Amino acid sequence: MGRGSWNSHMSIEYPSSYKSKLEKNFPGLADSGYKITSPETPRYNCIAWSFEENIRWWWPDQDEIYYWPNNVPRSVNLESFILAYQKIGYIPCFNDNLEPNCQKVAIFVDNNGAPTHAARQLPNGKWTSKLGPEVDIEHELEGIAGQNTPYGNVAQILKRPINQ
Repeated sequence: MGRGSWNSHMSIEYPSSYKSKLEKNFPGLADSGYKITSPETPRYNCIAWSFEENIRWWWPDQDEIYYWPNNVPRSVNLESFILAYQKIGYIPCFNDNLEPNCQKVAIFVDNNGAPTHAARQLPNGKWTSKLGPEVDIEHELEGIAGQNTPYGNVAQILKRPINQ
């Protein structure tokens, strides 16, 4: 299985018009600070990226067009997403604080409680997100959260030990 590599020190310059579009969709980005860390690609999505993969799109669709872990219900609900992360050692936790020797993910949901996005915490305490078929960004968690954003708010933080 191909795994994505990320480098929290990389930054890619995009035109200000592109950044304006991002900041319109995610008003908190400009105030909290962010950087674009990869070019646009439709090859993978935020869920795959949160699992450290960049070779396929992950989603629990009923038609099985996209990848989803075996023996995890193909339902777009928080419970199915939590089960998918638990398959690789994540457990629910109660804060997004950086913890030594742990990696965290945040699952976002819309107003109806349906998962919309996932972000992964980087070793520097910031978060990395793949914005649909668009770019990857490094950001503060609150930078992409909110009622007026495409992703809604964080519903669950999970963590797992980092392999040493």
